[in-house]
Amino acid sequence: MKIVYSEKHAQHDPQHFVVRGTKQRSAEQPERATRLLTAATEAGHTILSPRSYGPAPAATVHTPDYLDFLQIAAREWAKLPGAGPEVVPNVHPARAHASYPKALAGRAGWHQVDTGCPIGPHTWEAALAATEVAATVADIVLEGESHAYALCRPPGHHAYADMAGGFCFLNNTAVAAQRLRSRHERVAILDVDVHHGNGTQGIFYERDDVLTVSIHADPDHYYPFFWGHAREQGDGKGQGFNLNLPLPLGSPDAPWLEAGDRALARIKEFQPTALVVALGLDASESDPLQGLKVTGAGFHAMAEKIARLGLPTVLVQEGGYLGDDLGRNLVQFLAGFEKGRS
Repeated sequence: MKIVYSEKHAQHDPQHFVVRGTKQRSAEQPERATRLLTAATEAGHTILSPRSYGPAPAATVHTPDYLDFLQIAAREWAKLPGAGPEVVPNVHPARAHASYPKALAGRAGWHQVDTGCPIGPHTWEAALAATEVAATVADIVLEGESHAYALCRPPGHHAYADMAGGFCFLNNTAVAAQRLRSRHERVAILDVDVHHGNGTQGIFYERDDVLTVSIHADPDHYYPFFWGHAREQGDGKGQGFNLNLPLPLGSPDAPWLEAGDRALARIKEFQPTALVVALGLDASESDPLQGLKVTGAGFHAMAEKIARLGLPTVLVQEGGYLGDDLGRNLVQFLAGFEKGRS
């Protein structure tokens, strides 16, 4: 399988993360991507560098104010008296009837929804490179490949059109889907990350040309908490074009794969001509975030089911943290996908 990867991801190495009031290093570390790359290389996959697009792909799904903020935030933050090494807001507006602020501290609170998305000196460059990885894979598929894998980091599916959150800054999955829309009237997104793809849902929530489906740990008890419930089905033209399939925490392979069958049935009903898979490997039983208990065999089986749809498919890396099985689970998923296409 063709895999696209950029070394620029390592320029983003977040240090600030708060869990239950305790500051600790983020789980979203550069080693995630290097482990995945090593495993994919050892399995014999072809590694390619991304094409250069600049911010154009990101601009298809993100607002100008937000992109401007991401580009200048770290530089302007460093000029503030007593500023720390990363942009971390201390105020978050409830947005209802709120005005967009001029002060950088206010803009940070407006655009960064939680403490899981600190912006360092080179976060913009790393996030932008991840969108170029996703856009490159989308173009590879548009040019005739049946499938390819975007090894993106930082991840993207929690990023809204104008908000970062949950380790995510630019929505790589949405970038890929929007790029596929240039030649496909209907595109489906299937998110199998342990966390709900709330940013992706938000970007497409009022549209009927992109179906968004997410299988994830129940947000009543798990991040992102406020989004990802079964009752969220889309608004306006998008009503009925969003499907959430939350699972009880700790669910093993069987219910996860059953949810996969429901997801695939809805995708078939939608009749898309292209597919984006938001590939989170953090549903693993060995992932440190411990939301679900999916095995390597479960990832293999899910990938095989997805591949049997027979759609041109862009695989986009989302979550998956420093557990013992991270690289092996990727290899299992890619092998299952290729088996389903054979």
